[in-house]
Amino acid sequence: MSTSLPLITVADFEKHNTKKSAYISLHGRKVYDLTSFLDDHPGGAGFILDYAGKDVTDIMKDVISHEHSESAYEMLDDYLVGILATPEEQNNLMVSEVDENGVYVLTGMSSAEELSITTDFDYDYEQHQFLDLKKPLFPQMLFGNFTKEFYLREVHRPRHYGNGSAPLFGNFLEPLSKTPWFVVPTIWLPVIGYCAYLASGGLRAFAIVPLFALGTFIWTLVEYLMHRMLFHMDDRLPDHQIFFTLHFILHGVHHYLPMDKLRLVMPPTLFIVLATPFYRLAHLLFPYHIGMAIFAGGMFGYVLYDCTHYFLHHAVLPPYFKSLKSYHLEHHYKNYELGFGVTSKFWDVVFGTALVDTSARSKSL
Repeated sequence: MSTSLPLITVADFEKHNTKKSAYISLHGRKVYDLTSFLDDHPGGAGFILDYAGKDVTDIMKDVISHEHSESAYEMLDDYLVGILATPEEQNNLMVSEVDENGVYVLTGMSSAEELSITTDFDYDYEQHQFLDLKKPLFPQMLFGNFTKEFYLREVHRPRHYGNGSAPLFGNFLEPLSKTPWFVVPTIWLPVIGYCAYLASGGLRAFAIVPLFALGTFIWTLVEYLMHRMLFHMDDRLPDHQIFFTLHFILHGVHHYLPMDKLRLVMPPTLFIVLATPFYRLAHLLFPYHIGMAIFAGGMFGYVLYDCTHYFLHHAVLPPYFKSLKSYHLEHHYKNYELGFGVTSKFWDVVFGTALVDTSARSKSL
């Protein structure tokens, strides 16, 4: 096996499952690009597409379906493009893939400091042909003609607008897209207090406190899952411009412009939309007063999350939060496919998505 072939992560391999790019693997190791072979396959393109982004070891040996000849295996060598990374190799790849200049491949950046260097608007647009920062971003997204691969690459390559915020809508909707951080505690802390008050109608204080704490803890899991599964549904994002635009509005704009002070916390209207299902679930699973106490704690966790998120980007912080700040900014400039925890690394450790500091190891390579 040639060691000069590039390593391909499982996540990247599984993305290649369409007519535009169809990969298959053999024995869980060799990766083949069969895109150009689709129309020439004797069994038709559909058969390959059924297994695109998957391993075909078993199906190629299947006597009932069609056992492939030795010559078929030899033909595959013409389409060999890489090696599927083992879990250990994949971990190293995802955490520390840098080029010869020390630049992280996924984001095009080498340090957190680069997040605050003002982008040259003209040069950036000429170089990448993505979005013109001098014009409203929403219509450019909606009427663009991007491939999914191009969009995901560019939206996760951070830019910095400088002072102020880039125009998103460029019309009367513009103010609705901006939320100062202090709006979050100003609006929601009184609501949390009221929810706790309603809970007290059927519970004593000694019962409300642990339920409130439970709700806050549950929020940390919700925070992690929403960030990983909803905000970063990159692999599962439908290949259509409308879905790219929705992705951009929901979270992509934050990775595109991570230091924008007015687009760091969740607008109240969006929070209401996302919180409503959890409110209903809390009252579906628990009696009214218990559900209200848990929901109040969850909302409090959210307030801590959004305020923490803002200060991780824009404040000088004490030691624990300095570590958390470094961790979160690495999610932006080093690897957006890992490090989903904002208020804590706990669930990243539990689910194996923690960012590991590889700076010393990288220097030794």
